[in-house]
Amino acid sequence: MSDVEGQVKHEHDELDPERAARRRLALAQIRQYPDAALKMPARPVEEFDDELRRLVERMKLLMRDASGIGLAATQVGVLQRLFVFQVNEEDIVAVVNPEITERSDESEVDDEGCLSIQGVLVPVERSAAITLAGRDENGAEVEYRLEDIYARAAQHENDHLDGVLILDRTTPEARREALALLRPRIVLG
Repeated sequence: MSDVEGQVKHEHDELDPERAARRRLALAQIRQYPDAALKMPARPVEEFDDELRRLVERMKLLMRDASGIGLAATQVGVLQRLFVFQVNEEDIVAVVNPEITERSDESEVDDEGCLSIQGVLVPVERSAAITLAGRDENGAEVEYRLEDIYARAAQHENDHLDGVLILDRTTPEARREALALLRPRIVLG
């Protein structure tokens, strides 16, 4: 797998023009900081219907095209407790009404990025391993035992469903630096 930071895969090679265009188009459909939806807590999903399955497929495609490893429904403006993420190198799954049922005692600090906060990497401390339970898009119960980047991605996405961003989880100094980068700049011509 290429380098992964938080939600964002970093490709070593330049993207070909078609891939770069798909990535730009996908990112344009993902809510960007400081969009209010990113700070709102999501509601539990109650209906496992075709609409939910269509949302899951759209999110998987957006995540893949944006070179991400996870995407929460709140990032596409849908306030439902649902995210998609890579559970291993090949498989992308949906977890509906997710709950972290176990966390390892060990934690790790690593730089994280976010598809909704472009151009920013901040250090975030996360549990090194977790157990994640919930349902898939058809309503079947699922449980994943995750480690390393996959545990980090699931925790990152779960935070999104509570309206918590990496900016809320990092050090005060890293937060100040990130906000300075994100602040709109006035250009005088």
